[in-house]
Amino acid sequence: MALSWNEIKDRAVAFSKEWEDTFNEEAEAKPFIEAFFNIFGITRKRVGTFEHRVKKLSEADGYIDLLWKGNILIEMKSKGKNLDKAFTQAKEYIHGIKEHELPKYILVSDFENFRLFDTEENKTLEFKLKDLVHNVQHFSFIAGYQKRIYKEQDPVNIKAAELMGKLHDRLEEIGYEGHPLEVYLVRILFCLFAEDTTIFEKQQFQNYIEERTNEDGSDLASKIQELFQTLNTPHDKRFKNIDEQLNGFPYVNGKLFEESLPSASFDSAMRKSLLECCYIDWSKISPAIFGSMFQSVMNPKERRNLGAHYTSEKNILKLIKPLFLDELWQEFESIKTNKNKLAEFHKKLSKLKFLDPACGCGNFLVITYRELRLLEIEILRALNKGGQGFLDVREIIWLDVDMMCGIEYEEFPARIAEVAMWLMDHQMNMLISNEFGQYFVRLPLKKAANIVHGDALEIDWNDVVSKENLSFILGNPPFIGSNIMNTLQRAQIVNQFMRMQGSGVLDYVTGWYIKSAQYIEGTRIKVAFVSTNSIVQGEQTSLLWSQMQKYNIKIHFAHTTFRWKNEAKGNAAVYCVIVGFANYEASKKVLFEYEDIKGEPHEVVAKNINPYLIDARDILIDKKSNPICKVPHIFKGNQPTDGGYLIMNEEEKAHYLLKEPAGERFIKRLVSGREYLNGINRYCFWILDSFSEIQKLPELHARISKVREMRLNSSFPDTRTLAERPFQFRDLRNPDSFIVIPATTSENRKYIPFGFLDENYIPSNSIYLIADATLFHFGVLTSKMHMTWVKYICGRLKSDFRYSKDIVYNNFPWPEAPSNKHLKYIEEAAQSVLNVRRNFENVSLAQLYDPLSMPPALVSAHNNLDKTVDLCYRPQTFSSEAKRMEFLFELYEKYTADLFSKEKPKKSKVKEVEV
Repeated sequence: MALSWNEIKDRAVAFSKEWEDTFNEEAEAKPFIEAFFNIFGITRKRVGTFEHRVKKLSEADGYIDLLWKGNILIEMKSKGKNLDKAFTQAKEYIHGIKEHELPKYILVSDFENFRLFDTEENKTLEFKLKDLVHNVQHFSFIAGYQKRIYKEQDPVNIKAAELMGKLHDRLEEIGYEGHPLEVYLVRILFCLFAEDTTIFEKQQFQNYIEERTNEDGSDLASKIQELFQTLNTPHDKRFKNIDEQLNGFPYVNGKLFEESLPSASFDSAMRKSLLECCYIDWSKISPAIFGSMFQSVMNPKERRNLGAHYTSEKNILKLIKPLFLDELWQEFESIKTNKNKLAEFHKKLSKLKFLDPACGCGNFLVITYRELRLLEIEILRALNKGGQGFLDVREIIWLDVDMMCGIEYEEFPARIAEVAMWLMDHQMNMLISNEFGQYFVRLPLKKAANIVHGDALEIDWNDVVSKENLSFILGNPPFIGSNIMNTLQRAQIVNQFMRMQGSGVLDYVTGWYIKSAQYIEGTRIKVAFVSTNSIVQGEQTSLLWSQMQKYNIKIHFAHTTFRWKNEAKGNAAVYCVIVGFANYEASKKVLFEYEDIKGEPHEVVAKNINPYLIDARDILIDKKSNPICKVPHIFKGNQPTDGGYLIMNEEEKAHYLLKEPAGERFIKRLVSGREYLNGINRYCFWILDSFSEIQKLPELHARISKVREMRLNSSFPDTRTLAERPFQFRDLRNPDSFIVIPATTSENRKYIPFGFLDENYIPSNSIYLIADATLFHFGVLTSKMHMTWVKYICGRLKSDFRYSKDIVYNNFPWPEAPSNKHLKYIEEAAQSVLNVRRNFENVSLAQLYDPLSMPPALVSAHNNLDKTVDLCYRPQTFSSEAKRMEFLFELYEKYTADLFSKEKPKKSKVKEVEV
C-alpha cells in the first residue's frame, strides 16, 4: 500500500539530515539510492537494478548506477563533480536500452545537488538536498501516485486500444470467445490500469508475467487464472503456502473477479502482446475515452477508424454543465465560507443519483462522477481552511460510484462502464491523497455503479433506480434514423407512443424522450439528452412534442444544432442538439445558439424555449394540406415509375434519335434536383396522347412495352393500375411556367437556388413546383426570411435540407397584406437576382451558390432582396436568425389563431391571410 504524503514528507526531511555530509560516489551511491527509495516506501531491489550494463553509442559497455525499467535512470557522482557531464553520460546510456524499457525520468546527483529530467515533457528540475521535502511531489511516480489525473490524449488511448485489439483477435482465433472473452479482457484491463495507479504496486502485473511465466506462453493462462482467483480472495482466506509474489496482490472484490471463467490458452506471440500492453503507461489513459475505444476493438469495421466514435469531454460537458454542474458550483460559491451550510451541501451532493439509460461504456457517467468528486474536493478544502486537517480522510469522502446507474443493451460495454467507474474513482482518490496527505484507496471494492444489461425501452427504469431516489437522467441514446430502424425498433417506438398516428416516422431516440417524460411525472427529476436534430425539425417535432406536452414537459435549456464529434482524426460528425427538460417551469431558461454549427455557442437567456429551440411560445407546426396564406399551391414533381425506360441521358438520346428521329417531338428535358443544381442534361419521353403515332415508332414502342411489363409485375396495386397507360409518368404536371424548388439541398448554402422553368422542362419527383407564381413569390421564397424558416422547420437528410410541402411551404407566414409599393420593390430585387445569374450561364447553380466562391454581384443582389423582403414584414431590422424565428412564430400564431385557440382546441380550420 502506498504511503501517505504526510509520511513521505517526514521521511524526506529525515533523509536530508541523514545524508547531508555524504560525498563519495563509490562508497555511498548504493546505500544513498536505497535510502532514497525508502522515502516512498519502495524497496529498491524490487524495482531496479544496480550497475545495469548497456551498450553506449560508441559500442563500448556502460554501467548505469540504477535503472528502473520504464521509470527512472539514476546516475550518481561524488560531491562537487560536474552534473552536466553526468547528465550527458546518462543520455548516452539511453541508446542501449530497449524501447519499452526507456525511462521516463533521468536523475543525476552529487549527493548535495539533484537534477531531474522529464524525458516526455523535456523539462528539468534542479534543487538542493535540503530542499528535497519541497520537491518530493515531483517523484510521485515512485510511490505510485499519478502525475496526471485526466487528459484527453488520443495517441495514447488509441495505441492502448489497438494493443488490446491484437490480444482480443488472437484469443478469438483460438476459440476463446463470447461472454468469457469479454469478461477476461475487462479483467486484464483492470490489472493493467491497477499497476500504474497504486491499486497494485508499480509494474506488479508486468513483473508477474515476465518473471513467473514461460516465454513460449505455455503456462500463462494458468498463471493468470491463479491471479484472478487470488484477486478475488481476502488475504486471511488465501492458502498459507501461496506464492509470495501472488500473495503480494491485493484483494479486489467488487465481483469483478468472482465469476469462474474457462481457462484460455496462450502462445509466445500472445504473451508478447500482453506484455506490450503492460509497457503502456495506463495512468495516462482516460477511463471515459478508453472504454469506447476498447469496445471498438471488438468490431473489425469500427477498428479501421479507431478513435472516431468516442464522445469527447468537451461535448459531454455541454450537457452536464447546464443540467446540474453549473448550478451546484454556483451554490458552492455562495456558501463556501459557511461551514454549517457547506456540510449540508456536501450531504446533499452525496445523495444525488444519476441514470444514463443508454450508457454504452459509461462516458457520461464517468465524467459526471469525476466532476462531482472535483467539487467534493473543493468542499473539503473549504471545510479544512486553516489547515487543521482531518483525523481520517476516509470518513469525509462521501461520494461513491453507487450514485451512478446505467442501462446498456450490450453486455460488454456494460461491464466496461462498471470498471471505468472504479478506475475514475481511484483516480479521484489519488487526487484526494495528494491534496490532504493521506493515502486513500477503496480496496476491497465494496460498491459498484449499478449498470444493468438490458433494453432500456423494454425494462422498467424503476427497477434500475426508483424515481423517488433519482436526481438526473442524461446521455446520448442511439442515433438511429427512422429510415434505417429495423422492424423490432420501429415496433418499440410505435408502442412507446401508444400507436399514435404518424409514430412510424419517428427516430429511435424519441423512445427515450417519451419514456423519460412518463418516468419523471410527478417528480423534480431533470433530463438532458443529446439527439440528432431531426427531433426539433420537420414533421417529427410536432409528433414528438405533442405527446411530451401531455406530461407537462418544459424545456429548461438547449443547444441548437452543432456538430457532435470527438477530437480524433477522421471522425464521423453528426448534427445534433442537446435538450434539457423537466415537468415543471425553470426559473431561468438558457439557449446555447450556434451561428456556425462548427463553432462555439453563445448563451442567451430565454423567456421560453419551444420545441424548435426558439425563444417563442410552445407552438407546434403540424402538416397542412393547404397554405395558411393565399398563395399558389405547391406540388411534388412527376414520378416516372418506368423502370428507367422513359428516361435518357445525353448519349442515350443521341443514340435513339439516330435510329428514330421522328420520336424527337415526344422528348423533353427532365429535371430533378440533381440535374437542376448541377446543370446536367437529362431527357424523357413526355406523351399525353397520340398513342397511334407511337405505334409507328418501333424503338419507342419497345421501351413502352417494357414499362408496361415492369408495372404489371409490381407487388403494388397502384403500380399495376399504371400499366394501363405505360407511355406516361404516374403524374402529368407540365405547367407553362413554374418556380422550381429542389427537395434536397446542402445546408452549407446561404440560399436554396430556387428558379423559374417553362413547359419545355418536366420536373421529376425530387423537385417541388409552384405554378402561376410571380416574381414576388420567387423573391420572398429566395429571401433570408424564408431561408431562416427552412433552416428551423424543415426536416433533414443527414444535414441537408429536405424541403416539404405540408410542413415548410404550407405553414410559412408570408408578409401580411403588402402594399403595391412593397410588391414592386420585391419584384425588382428578385429580377436583379435572376439578371445576375444570367451573367453566369455556363456555371451551374451549385457552383454559383458555393458559400466559398459566391460572386460578389450575386451576394449583393441577394442582400438587397433580403432587406427589401424584411421591410415588407416590418420596418425594424432583425438582429439574428433567432429573432426572425420569434417574429415568424408570432405571425404564424396570428394567422392560425383559430387552430390554436384555447377556447376552441379541437377546431382545425386554418385562416387564409391575404398577401
